[in-house]
Parts: sequence; structure tokens; C-alpha cells
Amino acid sequence: MRGDTANDGRRRPVRRALISVYDKTGLVELATELAGAGVALVSTGSTADRIGAEGVAVTRVEDMTGFPECLDGRVKTLHPGVHAGILADVRMAAHR
Repeated sequence: MRGDTANDGRRRPVRRALISVYDKTGLVELATELAGAGVALVSTGSTADRIGAEGVAVTRVEDMTGFPECLDGRVKTLHPGVHAGILADVRMAAHR
């Protein structure tokens, strides 16, 4: 799976994808393709349920953060660990 382009112009592989969607149309196909390309899937609530029900390996966000969803599922990914994972620049030692 091709990823984004680093500053040096080389592509970095996608190793993990965070998926959280309201409209589940095409979700299983997307998850299946990503997993087949070796991408680890991380997901929230009913999105994780739907992916997992199809036999695709998925890790729930709350299992990674140790923090359950709250406010009837309105707050799922607002956690420093999730945000750090999204915003980290792995080229910087302090971010690894």
C-alpha cells in the first residue's frame, strides 16, 4: 500500500489506518483491501463491529487508549494517544 510522500520525495508505506465512519457504504470492501495490503486497522464503535463481523482483523480505539467511548459514542478518538499518532513526524526522534 502506497503512503504519503516524505520530504525527500520517497513514499512511505501505510502501516496503520484509523477508520471511523457514519455511512458504512463500502466499508467492508475498504477494510478488506487495506487489511489485504498489510495495513493494521484501528476503528471505533459500530465501525469496528461491522469490520470485525466480516472477519477482518480490527483493533478498537478504546483497546489502544484504555479509554472507553463516552457521551453516547460522540467522543471516541479525542485522546492524546490518538492525536499523537496522527500528528507525529516519525523522522524526528522525539516523536518516536
